[in-house]
Amino acid sequence: MLGGSVLGHIAALAAVSMWGYSFVSSKVLLDNGLGPVQIYVCRFVLAYLLIICVSHSRLWASTWREEGMFALCGLLAGSLYFIAENTALEYTLTTNVSLLTSLSPLVTAILVGFVYKTEKLGLGTWAGSMIAIVGVTCVVFNSSNSVEIRPLGDFLSLAAAFSWAVYSLILRRLNANYDVWFISRKTFFYGVLTAIPFLLFEDDAVNPLEVMTNPQVYGNLLFLGVGASTIAYVLWALTVKQLGAVKANNYMYFQTIITLVVSAIVLGEHVTMVGYIGIILIIGGLWVGDNINKILARRRA
Repeated sequence: MLGGSVLGHIAALAAVSMWGYSFVSSKVLLDNGLGPVQIYVCRFVLAYLLIICVSHSRLWASTWREEGMFALCGLLAGSLYFIAENTALEYTLTTNVSLLTSLSPLVTAILVGFVYKTEKLGLGTWAGSMIAIVGVTCVVFNSSNSVEIRPLGDFLSLAAAFSWAVYSLILRRLNANYDVWFISRKTFFYGVLTAIPFLLFEDDAVNPLEVMTNPQVYGNLLFLGVGASTIAYVLWALTVKQLGAVKANNYMYFQTIITLVVSAIVLGEHVTMVGYIGIILIIGGLWVGDNINKILARRRA
């Protein structure tokens, strides 16, 4: 993809790569008895403790309104997104969750088009998104050939996609007045704070201290806390600042590719021809979305 800041594109690829790998790490931790809310809280607490070492000179936002926006970031991109996504897996198929949560870039583009008059959706954005979604569907069907309608789980998956889209819009506003470290620190703090009520109801998971001596457990928790949370969220804030909410969120389609590749390498899952076609379509959709709008703009000029 051309255009925008090269640093922004590199940051986006790095962040999405870590998030794509995080699905495998979370699966390992779930197999070791940790609950989904436990995993989320552990990774965000670790991320907060790390980032406060860098960003600690300022405690509050400039106004209470902006402090409330930070609280929304923690809720939307933290507890609501991860808990909705993980809970959805208990009520619907993994294929449904993967496909529906991958709609967040398209939801973001639509919301930005409504909120910001200067960022209207072009033909390239629509065409590229549709091609990429077909590609995501192919990647999902790489390991499953069935999608069923299960209302509660599907609704939670869509709620996760919508919450990430709204977070991206709020992040765009906060980026104008705050640095990425401060934004990420506040997101982690409110993400943990809003998850505490959910944690109180998760009573069927093991005590994390009982399994912490297992290298698989502490190794994957370190990756989730340091890589997929601390580093990835800072990089994502930088990405949205450099590229804008719509272009940044298009990189979320790559998350499915990363998960597919890592699952094949680490978990030994087979990649079929349908999976390879999906990868080509996702990359092609991003190229179409980025270039058709440029071609049409040059013709109008």
